[in-house]
Amino acid sequence: MMVSAFLLVPLKPGVTMSQFYRRRFLRILPPFIFFLLLYAVLSATWGAFTWSKAISQLQMVPFNFPSGGSHLWFMYPLIGIYLIIPLVSPWLEKARAKDELIFLGIFVFSTLTPWLHRYVSPELWGECYWNQFSALYYCSGYLGYLVLAHYIRVHLKWSQQKRLFIGTFCFVLGTLFTAWCIWHKTVPGIQIDKTMLRWSSDFCTPDVLLATFGAFLLFTCIQKAPRWISGLAKLTFGMYLMHMFFLRFIAEWIIGGDIAHPLLPVWLAIPVIALLTFMCCAVTTKLISLIPGSKYLIG
Repeated sequence: MMVSAFLLVPLKPGVTMSQFYRRRFLRILPPFIFFLLLYAVLSATWGAFTWSKAISQLQMVPFNFPSGGSHLWFMYPLIGIYLIIPLVSPWLEKARAKDELIFLGIFVFSTLTPWLHRYVSPELWGECYWNQFSALYYCSGYLGYLVLAHYIRVHLKWSQQKRLFIGTFCFVLGTLFTAWCIWHKTVPGIQIDKTMLRWSSDFCTPDVLLATFGAFLLFTCIQKAPRWISGLAKLTFGMYLMHMFFLRFIAEWIIGGDIAHPLLPVWLAIPVIALLTFMCCAVTTKLISLIPGSKYLIG
């Protein structure tokens, strides 16, 4: 979200809303739709689920992602950010640093909402069964990351040394708090509902915001990336779209049929699964990129 905002906001002079939509959506929608269809039906070809389920998933493609492509949830808020960029762009172009800080202050407060929903009340500030739009609804969510990225690019005048120090501190602190929350909720030998483990890692919570802010500050310190990194970066959209295909098989192989006793120790199994998945996706996406018209498949 922040990278998109950093690169795209505000709109370049003379770019209309329709031009922006056409360029952005022609870039992401064809590959997105292609993989929606793949995740809906491809697993049925090797018997992971029935063809009747594949057909029902195909029918739902216009409305949401299929069960096998749960990572595609990200595309929908990204599309939402693209839709709103032309609307907030004129304000960001003229806004003072103090104006953006006021909005960011409200956004930071709104990141407490998931915790308040869990521990105080499931309904806050006007939410009820006939109204899901709370008082902070329009100043919350991923729009805050968009404004934060613009503020960092335009108004934050910190030196590289300061960015490195504060970025590292925020990233480590936010990450450690998230990890502690998950550790605090787990009980050895007892299976725990995933929603209970994710209470601290929702993407619009204070600790994730802090870690994201820190990581992004560190990224802004990069002056020039090596050529191989730049080349790999061009493949990352396709890698993201396909990674669940590889992840599922690689994880099953490493786990070896017993999730409590994987073939490798857990501390080693997780990075090995991640690394193998990354490498398989990179190679596959590179090969597909050699096909004419591959931009409609992998971006």
